[in-house]
Order: sequence, then C-alpha cells, then structure tokens
Amino acid sequence: MEHVAIDLGGSQSQVCVRAADGAIVEERQCRTTELATVLSKRPPSRVIVETCAEAFHVADALRASGHDVRVVAATLVRSLGVGARGLKTDRRDAQVLSEVSTRIDLRGVHIPSATSRERKAMCTSREALVSARTQLINCTRGWMRTRGIRVRSGWTRTFAKRVRATLGTDCPEHIAALLSVVEALDLQIVQLDVALKQLANEDPVCRQLMSAPGVGPLTAIRFTASVDQPERFPNAHRLESYFGLTPGEDSSGGRQRRTGISKAGSAPTRRVLVQAALTAKRCARNDPMVRWALEIEKRRGKQVATVALARKMAGVLFAMWRDGTLYQSRSAAAVTH
Repeated sequence: MEHVAIDLGGSQSQVCVRAADGAIVEERQCRTTELATVLSKRPPSRVIVETCAEAFHVADALRASGHDVRVVAATLVRSLGVGARGLKTDRRDAQVLSEVSTRIDLRGVHIPSATSRERKAMCTSREALVSARTQLINCTRGWMRTRGIRVRSGWTRTFAKRVRATLGTDCPEHIAALLSVVEALDLQIVQLDVALKQLANEDPVCRQLMSAPGVGPLTAIRFTASVDQPERFPNAHRLESYFGLTPGEDSSGGRQRRTGISKAGSAPTRRVLVQAALTAKRCARNDPMVRWALEIEKRRGKQVATVALARKMAGVLFAMWRDGTLYQSRSAAAVTH
C-alpha cells in the first residue's frame, strides 16, 4: 500500500507519495479543489492529512475514491517531527507525515458525519450572532455610562426598545445605528432558534434527550452533533473525559495532585451542558440528580456543583442514547462519579 501525505492549504496543497518501503514515488503541488481528482487516479492508499478547516471535506472526497484517510490532530503532528529544528515548509511537512505513516499505524480523529457537521455549523452560526449582539449591546451600554445614563433592566430582545424609550429624541445617530443592527440580529437569532427547535423536535434522539431536566433543543443538538456515534465510547466516563468535564492531574515523583477539569474537547458542547445544569438546578430542584448536586454545593460551592452536575448529565444523556430510553430520575441518581 502506498502512503500519501497532504499538507492542506486554503488554495494550494502539497502532496507526497511514498511506497511501502518508504521511497518517495511522487511529490507535487496542486490546487486543493483538485485533490480528489488527482488522487482518484492512484490505487487505494493510506492518506494522512492534518486537521484544518478543509480536512473533513477533503477526507470525504478521498474516501469516495477508496482511500484509507486518517485525519491527524494538529496537536500531534509536532511530536511526529513536523517543524523539527525550526525547519517547516509545506514540502517538508508532507515528507515527514508520509514517512511516519510508513513506520507507524497513525490513528486519526473521528471524521464526523455530514449531519453532525451541518448541525454544528447551525449552532456555531447562532453563537456568532449572539456574540455580535452582545458586543453591540455592551458598546451601547458603555456609551450610556459615559453620559451617566442607565437603562432599566429587561429581556435582551427588548434592549433596543428600552434604550430608545430612555433616550427619546436625544438618541445620537451612531447609537441609533447600533440599535438597528441589534434588532436585526434579534430577528435572525429568533429565526435560528425556531429552526433548531423544529430540527430537535423532528429528531427522535433529540426528543429522547430533551426528556431530561434542563435539556433543551440547543443542548440536544449540540450533544448529538458532538457525539455523532455513541458506539465510539465504551462507557459514560470516557465520554465525560472527551468533553473535558473530568479532573486533570499534575503529578510527578511522589507528589500527586488533582487539578480542575481538563477542558479538553468541544468547548461549545461543554458550555451548553453547564447551561443545562444551571437550568436544571433552577427549574427541577426536586429531581434526585439535582438534589445530589445541591448537596455537593453545600460542601464545595456553586461552581463545583454545577460542573459536577454537567458531568453527570453528560453521562446520563449518553446512557439514554445508548440504551434508547427516556429519562428516569432514579437511574440517573444512581450514577456515581
């Protein structure tokens, strides 16, 4: 089997092909959009690419041509020799990765399905809109503070209306422009929320997960998109570690020290799980799983208890999906960490 390494770029990519014995068969540079056509002419090979924006799209196209594609984590390639001795070019990177492939059976990251990627993109778009709205609101509030003006508290979607009511005819043109954009963003966010809710209600797995306290459409979609295939994880604890919700460790010699959560994996998914935990603590205080977290809160504080509940919820959601069951409070309370 030949070993092909591709140093992907936005427009141009470098390809290095080696035979099974490690000898370089071909080196070339081609347009990234032409990679699938170029490699479709070669026999089925092991193809190594580094994680980047184009990686999964290219992997899909090369898999369709019969190649064994491995998408290697960008955090790993340095340890494989990419950029060693301060020498890093596209050609050298492709040579190093192809050489390593001939000696080691490199493990690639999970290549998410097209459905998973589309759902992540929808959630990411919503987060971008919310972030832009927050920046504009903060900018408006900052200007008002310089004038000693305060706007009454209320729902985010009524912010522009409340500011206009406070300023009246004294609203400057530049602030009026900000408020107009805030209102436009509000409308787009509402439309995306409706689309996400409809998507979650139409998906049987999402409906199943939303039976758990605190879990809404956004959490269910984010969780299913990140997990993609529950059979990838042997147990709930491995999934909790995958999302960075388990403690880290900084031990050396005879010293053993546990640190805070590792924060590895998908940060957006971790955020929605924490938000789901906060919602459950507020709205389902009689649930056994929530009562367990409230007992932790008495000893360790709100932050630790919320993260602990988010970790437990991740394990419970995984078990629900794996077993095809709805939320059962007694079973959830029995899960220990």
